[in-house]
Amino acid sequence: MADKDGMKIAKDYHIDKPFAKQGGFYVKGMSDVDWGMKARLANIFQPESGHTVMLAFDHGYFMGSTAGLERLDIVIPELAEHIDVLMGTRGGIRTCIPASTGKAVALRVSCGSSILDEDLSHEIIGVGIEDAVRMNASCMAVQTFIGADGEKTSLDNLCKTVDAGLKYGIPTMGVVAVGKQMERTSRFFKLATRILPELGAHIVKTYYCEDFEEITCACPVPIVVAGGKKLPENEALTMCYQAISEGAAGVDMGRNIFQSTDPIAMVQAVRMIVHKRATDKEAYEFFLDTRKE
Repeated sequence: MADKDGMKIAKDYHIDKPFAKQGGFYVKGMSDVDWGMKARLANIFQPESGHTVMLAFDHGYFMGSTAGLERLDIVIPELAEHIDVLMGTRGGIRTCIPASTGKAVALRVSCGSSILDEDLSHEIIGVGIEDAVRMNASCMAVQTFIGADGEKTSLDNLCKTVDAGLKYGIPTMGVVAVGKQMERTSRFFKLATRILPELGAHIVKTYYCEDFEEITCACPVPIVVAGGKKLPENEALTMCYQAISEGAAGVDMGRNIFQSTDPIAMVQAVRMIVHKRATDKEAYEFFLDTRKE
């Protein structure tokens, strides 16, 4: 059995030292990947800022029709102009999103039980690599469940997706899930966000938490922060600002954009923080001035 209590607490994160960018490619830890993978990563992380704004609308794969996403064909195309990456399911993208949007695609490839199941951690790979290629995916997203009953299976899903993606130059994004029985502490996120890149994930999606700067320092690949539950707009923008200031390479927001009182104004405010280095106060002032009454 692993000696959980006897582990020495890590503390030498060298926050004051930037990550060694060998080879000149601006995406963290990706200097030695193939040209095609770099090209896809460059579609995700914008060269000017090194950051990304992802729009998550894959909730229906286990939640069904979600407030704010009742009509994907109406809601998402209106927001697409202001984001860098569409994160969705193959069905949602194929049926509702025009291919002419020209945006990068983070394709959800793992799937499992519906929200009616008490344990959502037993996922499988639901999309093969050939279909990811057909979808022109810029990366594939796999949910992982560190500390849950389905942990081992979810990490196997991640490893198999990484291996398949390497054959075709498609990066894999490991998504850190937090269920009802899973802690949301910095210790947990330090564990989860290090395991996934060690197993080959090229991007990690996780949640903002205490000591976040230590988490981004210890993770050798870009971290994208999930928006999580709906917050008041000013609080969501503050979380976004703090995450970017503490080393996140972008955000993957869903409910905090499409459930906003004005989704267009909100996504523009988020973009100001992520790409223009605006403060949360500046972004919120923009939101208040721009939103439709």
